[in-house]
Amino acid sequence: MSGSSPSDQPVRSGEERDGPLLITEDEELLDDLLRLCAAAGALPEVAHHPPRRTAEWERPPLVIVGADCAARLTGSARRAGVVIAGREADEVAVLRQAVAIGAERVLSLPEGERWLVDRIADAAEGAGAPALTVGVIGGRGGAGASTLAAALAVTAARTGERTLLVDGDPLGGGLDVLLGGEQEKGLRWPAFAESRGRVAGGALAASLPRLHALRVLSWDRGAEVDVPPPAVRAVLAAARRRGGVVVLDLPRRVDGAAAEALAQVDTVLLVVPAELRAVAAARRVADGVRAVLDDVRVVACGPPGPGHGGGPAADEIARLLGLPLAGELPWEAGLPDDLARGLAPGMRARGPLARFCAGFWARVRGEGGGGPGAVAAGAAGRGDGPGAGGAVR
Repeated sequence: MSGSSPSDQPVRSGEERDGPLLITEDEELLDDLLRLCAAAGALPEVAHHPPRRTAEWERPPLVIVGADCAARLTGSARRAGVVIAGREADEVAVLRQAVAIGAERVLSLPEGERWLVDRIADAAEGAGAPALTVGVIGGRGGAGASTLAAALAVTAARTGERTLLVDGDPLGGGLDVLLGGEQEKGLRWPAFAESRGRVAGGALAASLPRLHALRVLSWDRGAEVDVPPPAVRAVLAAARRRGGVVVLDLPRRVDGAAAEALAQVDTVLLVVPAELRAVAAARRVADGVRAVLDDVRVVACGPPGPGHGGGPAADEIARLLGLPLAGELPWEAGLPDDLARGLAPGMRARGPLARFCAGFWARVRGEGGGGPGAVAAGAAGRGDGPGAGGAVR
């Protein structure tokens, strides 16, 4: 049989532990099921019969049984996540067998392929909590939103949190450049421009550059590529299903693609320098964001050098914008030199930027709204908490 072995034991090829168990001797059906598993980003096991050992029968997150082998499930222990599939799966005998074993669904191919791809992806990725997703957007150009987004991601990843940093601004120059990884192998946004429907979260992450213990989805240095809103929706939905933390660097103009990104976001941080013109510009940006998302918070940034240069205080900036204050971020004097040397934002654990980020994650965790469990763990002991640098409200 194509794709199987003479043994009744599952055939594995390295990384399939999260994939479904396929039980069939129908070669054409097996080819179809393998194709659907590939589309879902899952690597399956293949067997002729249900495993003899209870642990092996219960271990796979999903069992897909060909209609040709449905009768072989007689006597198998009931378990959740059993699907019977085939081209004649609606035969009376198959339906009776499905009832007898408690199968969750009987479906015919090719009509049921779309459903089955989604079910395989769900099983392979698990059913954990979606990622806490934070967007960062500048109140004006050059406000430092990209730097803060990168620092938030670096801070989360440093604590062991599964982290994905997404560059949502095609005109921003590329977050991989900011992190010193423009030469790192991996896919960039243009590769996902045709994505539709379901994208597997694990396959997405594995395809992206890995920088500073996190995954980065950035833009390349080619001509600007228009990534349609459905592609943005599919990619970011896959990122959220992976769990952990997703940080998005967002453009100031809310077009169709940005609106799709905002629809996936839990909280937006609006970065506003302490100057009246920046506040005026930020008001328009905030209005555009709030048309899609209610939870928008202000991060007030101090100017370079000592003092505030006569600009409005953080509380006043938040009041003028009519938004809650997430915190005040002091200027980090050595940051430009650090970036020139390839040191990522937030890597200086005792710097104002890293302390602000650790305090923000601690604040989110304290809100009990699905914040990252490991982020900011031990922050108080390291002196990285809210009271150790930039003030976080």
